[in-house]
Amino acid sequence: MITLDHLTAVPGLRHGFFTRTDGVSKGILAAMNCGYGSNDDPANVRANRARAMELLGVPASALTTVYQVHSPDVVTVTEPFPHSAAPKADALVTDRPGIALGILTADCVPVLFVDPVARVIGAAHAGWKGAVTGVLEATVAAMVALGADRPRILAGIGPHIGWDSYEVGPEFRERFVATDPGHDVLFRPSDRADHWMFNIGGYVLGRLQATGLGQVETTGLDTLAREDLFFSYRRACLRQEPDYGRGLSAICLT
Repeated sequence: MITLDHLTAVPGLRHGFFTRTDGVSKGILAAMNCGYGSNDDPANVRANRARAMELLGVPASALTTVYQVHSPDVVTVTEPFPHSAAPKADALVTDRPGIALGILTADCVPVLFVDPVARVIGAAHAGWKGAVTGVLEATVAAMVALGADRPRILAGIGPHIGWDSYEVGPEFRERFVATDPGHDVLFRPSDRADHWMFNIGGYVLGRLQATGLGQVETTGLDTLAREDLFFSYRRACLRQEPDYGRGLSAICLT
């Protein structure tokens, strides 16, 4: 489990970006696959999620996740709900202790939030589609609605596909630069003609900073490059593998 110092220092807060180690899944999904959307045995996923909560130091029943659809939608959670009742959304917020907000990723950017004074937390799944359409800003707005103050909010960016690993086509870059010429700094040429390497972590960081948050830190870890620690959708596609695991990130007020 990977943590960030500025979140660890908050009293009464637990958080973690979980690696793929210490789980029970086998094969290409080994070992701590936490995604029911994979073809893994659901019993393995339940066991892996329970193991993650054990590492976080909270009951397995505390974990609450959503059905992620690359949207800007946020759910305000008042009590844990089972996976079978998960709404479609890509972020969660709460001011209730004992609820572990969880996000699943396999290259997309997980972001965890806390206002230490108001004791409001959030978790967001930021793929490029969700980030472009405002999932990060929507998460912050939902926290503010619960009493958080933007300048007090701390955010932590978890492991995601790195700049050296995320190759995109010319139409992808054109879309970003057309909306803001300043986005050109997020791209550098790939070894392939007419292709570019995209800095999604830098894009997410910039959008978070623009919301007026107090502090943002990042793990700086690349999910595609670190096969020993993380699942990666892009890596599975490059290898033409039939499935891929999902890593969990979670945050909880105690």
